[in-house]
Amino acid sequence: MKKILYYIVFTLWYIISLLPLRVLYVLSDVLYLVLYRIVGYRRRTVWTNIVTAFPEMTAEEHQDVERGFYHFFCDYMVESIKLLTMSEAEIKRRMVFKSAERINEVVESGQSCAIYLGHYCNWEWITSLPLWVTPKAHFGQIYHPLENKDFDKLFLRMRQRFGAKCIAMNNTLREMVRYRKEGQPVVIGYISDQVPMWQNIHHWCNFLHHDTPVLTGTERIARSMNHAVFYMEVSRVKRGYYEVEFKLVTREPDKMPEYAITDRYFQLLEDTIRKRPELWLWSHNRWKRTREKFNRFYETVDGKVIRRRE
Repeated sequence: MKKILYYIVFTLWYIISLLPLRVLYVLSDVLYLVLYRIVGYRRRTVWTNIVTAFPEMTAEEHQDVERGFYHFFCDYMVESIKLLTMSEAEIKRRMVFKSAERINEVVESGQSCAIYLGHYCNWEWITSLPLWVTPKAHFGQIYHPLENKDFDKLFLRMRQRFGAKCIAMNNTLREMVRYRKEGQPVVIGYISDQVPMWQNIHHWCNFLHHDTPVLTGTERIARSMNHAVFYMEVSRVKRGYYEVEFKLVTREPDKMPEYAITDRYFQLLEDTIRKRPELWLWSHNRWKRTREKFNRFYETVDGKVIRRRE
């Protein structure tokens, strides 16, 4: 039954993806009315996140961000479906990596790159980066495999079309070690603004007026592998068009203080979000884990987070 559903969804997605984006944006406008006006998809979470992240804004400004987010979120969905059949020429015209030469310089020197990014603008189209940089590097992005293997296969097909391999989060370090043994430079994208599981909370930072538990795995891997660290700043030029700038954080991660790289990433991400707040993924319950609950139920022993005994 699951396979039948997969083929139905794949066929439907494929047919829809053949439509030009100008038509898909009409579909997006209809979808906006459904999700925002009729269904109210995660509106409580979205509203709470926006209000608490920007206490300096007025209620009217909060509402502008909320409406803008739902408009963009619907655009993101149809743009992601379009990725299934989009040509290399079109994706290069719509997703422009303006400073890809910075990545090339690092790779040509023999060093690998760890690239931080967030759920901001269209992160699915970021998978077209291999079209812009030297083929000497192996490209990949870290992802969470879906429980349904058939649908996971669909998303892998979509995300790997332009040469970037999807690496399951649990296999990240193993894959990085393998590439290093093979002498293969890599360029790996890490979307690191998700909320970590309780057992993976090792650091907190001030992010958008919240005491925020953050993922630190990217920094640990960059340090252990001596990867150059970049932040990918994405901006939306207009509907369906994006530009990317690479900001160097460090080429010597082991010389940075502990968690300084992680803190810098969240500072840069907040700066990006404040420019166009409606383009971040506000429907994600980013602040559901608090320091108060963490201190009550967990403790860190020898670098490992364990649950306190009752």
